[in-house]
Amino acid sequence: MPLPARLRMDLINHLMCVQAVDVFTPPAVYDGGKNIFAPRELPFGSDGTRNFNVSLPGDVNRGNTGRNTGGYGQRVYKVRLTKVATINPEVLKRFIMGQQSYDSTVTTALTALNVVIRMEPKTRYPFSARSFFTDREVRDIGSGIVLWRGYFQSIRPAIGRLLVKIDTSTCAMYKGGPLIDLCLDFLGRPGEPQFLSPQGGMSEGERMGLQRFIAGLRVIPKCAAQRMPKICIVKELSSAGASSLNFTLRDGVTTTVAQYFYDILGRPLTYPDNICVRVGAGALIPVEICAVPEGQIMRKQVPPEKTKDVLDFAMKKPHERLACITDGLAVFAYEQSPYVRGFGMHVDGTAGPINHPARILPPPKLRYGQGGPQTVVTPSNGSWNMTDKRFFRPATIDRWIVVIYECQKHFNQQAAQDMITRFVQRCRDFGMRVNDTNPMVTWQHSQGRIVDQLRHASSECYRKTQQRPSLVVVVLPKNPSDIYTAVKHFGDVTAGVATQCMQSSKCYREKIHYYTNVCLKVNVKLGGINTILDPQSVSILTDPRNPTIVMGAHVTHPALAPKGCPSFAALVGNVDSGAVQYIATCRVQRARMEIIEDLGEMAQHILDMYMNYRRNSEKTNNIAPTRLIYFRSGVSEGQFEVVLEYELIALREACRRLNVNPKITMIVVNKPHHVRLSATDPEDADRCGNCPAGTVVDQVIAHPAKFDWYLISHDGLLGTSRPAHYNVLYDDSAFRADDLQSISFALCHVYARSTRSVSIPAPLYYADIVCNRARNHYDPQGMISLSVTTSHTATTGAEIAPETYRHNFKPLHSNMATLMYFS
Repeated sequence: MPLPARLRMDLINHLMCVQAVDVFTPPAVYDGGKNIFAPRELPFGSDGTRNFNVSLPGDVNRGNTGRNTGGYGQRVYKVRLTKVATINPEVLKRFIMGQQSYDSTVTTALTALNVVIRMEPKTRYPFSARSFFTDREVRDIGSGIVLWRGYFQSIRPAIGRLLVKIDTSTCAMYKGGPLIDLCLDFLGRPGEPQFLSPQGGMSEGERMGLQRFIAGLRVIPKCAAQRMPKICIVKELSSAGASSLNFTLRDGVTTTVAQYFYDILGRPLTYPDNICVRVGAGALIPVEICAVPEGQIMRKQVPPEKTKDVLDFAMKKPHERLACITDGLAVFAYEQSPYVRGFGMHVDGTAGPINHPARILPPPKLRYGQGGPQTVVTPSNGSWNMTDKRFFRPATIDRWIVVIYECQKHFNQQAAQDMITRFVQRCRDFGMRVNDTNPMVTWQHSQGRIVDQLRHASSECYRKTQQRPSLVVVVLPKNPSDIYTAVKHFGDVTAGVATQCMQSSKCYREKIHYYTNVCLKVNVKLGGINTILDPQSVSILTDPRNPTIVMGAHVTHPALAPKGCPSFAALVGNVDSGAVQYIATCRVQRARMEIIEDLGEMAQHILDMYMNYRRNSEKTNNIAPTRLIYFRSGVSEGQFEVVLEYELIALREACRRLNVNPKITMIVVNKPHHVRLSATDPEDADRCGNCPAGTVVDQVIAHPAKFDWYLISHDGLLGTSRPAHYNVLYDDSAFRADDLQSISFALCHVYARSTRSVSIPAPLYYADIVCNRARNHYDPQGMISLSVTTSHTATTGAEIAPETYRHNFKPLHSNMATLMYFS
């Protein structure tokens, strides 16, 4: 079993700073895993290996902010160090000057420098990956959770120099102090200590929820028992109170936990009926005598109801974010770090943010349908509206039904009729035909079998009208995630019918914007087209002489799924000549596999559907694409070569099987990074202080050896806009940078769900949605459940074989294969 990250760091730090100072002078640095980097050759002898026995002294404060090293007693840990390589820093100099290609020697050198600058903060503060956190700015959000502000730092190569990338970060911590207060905060019962007993009203479900929350938490027992570890790890909670838990002492005497601690403390427990924590060694300790050290990272998902609190704390406007980073530079103290000095590094902490040139791309023009006052619109800062516009190709609703899962007391017949009237009117405003203005309405119980209820409602519609519904509108109550999953399984997999969910709370009154957004989704789900790119705006994408297919691919790894749960891969591609109408395919693959294993088959399917649509719907003879632009997300820089090697071959093989030979362009688009852009002149910023949509940067901070750029393609409404980072891995077409940037920006405007440009090209956005909807392909009543709310299997916790996941993954209904069901 691997040791905790903090323990590993403390062991190596103790070895270098206390136990073997003569060996590690000047001090080496440790990445927390398997690598140590030293500024000089270590005296390990001819074989380059040396073994150490390391023990940590006891210290009651160990672990609270990472400043001390005690708490693990005198256990001896064996540490073996072996020299594996020598790093030549000259490779970095040659690389940033464009005199050397990017290879493993450059990667290793950059890794070493990053470990050097992160070592000092890791020894002083709580840390996670590449960020560390301080208590200079904290916020208690309730439920036993406290947010800490932290800092991310990373050395990144740029053109002609190395830059330190610094950004703010946020981490959820367990609230420090008495464990009993933490438990009561989590349960929403502050000031009610008696509640933590079976007699006090705590249910079994509440106890299990609390147990999941604090499992793995470090606590300090406040007693003088010499045999008691000074820091204990919570394993589980007892089901009975301390006064009801019996155990046998070494002398054979049976006693209760409450009596045992009475003898140790010299006083009775204040709450003897309260439950206890069982720690790693198996001992039971009353909750009331445990304290929680501050600065413990909560490595669990934040409860959904606290997400808004986290976002409110994390989001800062650009000038606020920059000020926060500037104020925090003193925490880094690079010039005072013995590790930075020991490696002969110099970091200019006074340089401030990098000033660099940027361009603003012109937005594409969008075409809407005839019959409306406005048929062409030019977005302003990534935004426009549907006033005086009709869909480019409006769909028709022949027969539809409404199924309501909100109780009739809260959503009565009049509310249902008002919702129908507003929805129908808004559809007609945009040119859609609604032939059924009096749909069948039914109320259903949310605790029933959702799929069976929807099937019965559809059958009843057919019995009464001799027509199957082409649309099922479902009105949802608050917290409806399980209902939503079942509805989508019914529509996408079982019945092959378009489904549209609506929140009951948003259906009341005249909310014109809400019904506009609903219509945007419904139109494309029924085969319509909301808008198209004006051909003259992006002629390189819509050139009839060079038909272009655009694909977006993504892989997702369920964060809270059970052990053995697979990853899901999605591929989305356009079928029309304007790159606005998309289809999708989704597959199950091995857990944590980043490359798309079935990409060849998936791409072949998309290409085949593209050519069929061109032949049958667009009535053109030039059906084969001459260009294939493949956008890929979720790939780190270290995986570029692997993904390029495997997925480029898969795309070529798919084309070969269909006897087509398009020129392929592969572009990786990433959002999870820490580069932020801010306008130097406030007059150049938008109303929220962000750089305007269309801002592109491809100089100064760009990679010295790669074809990359940063693009802000959306209007930042909250916080600081994060640009998308584009890396061109392969390009048969030899596109100019301006061409690819314009294509990427234009594709951010064809996201069908909204009248705003989005932060990444629409096909990538769709691929991410399709991955997240993969859970809908499993029967909600089956043995596998990947519900958002439960995040575990429907079995009793037993691990499910990967093949079982693959076997139970139901395919998309054939009716939905040509539609944007995922919109």
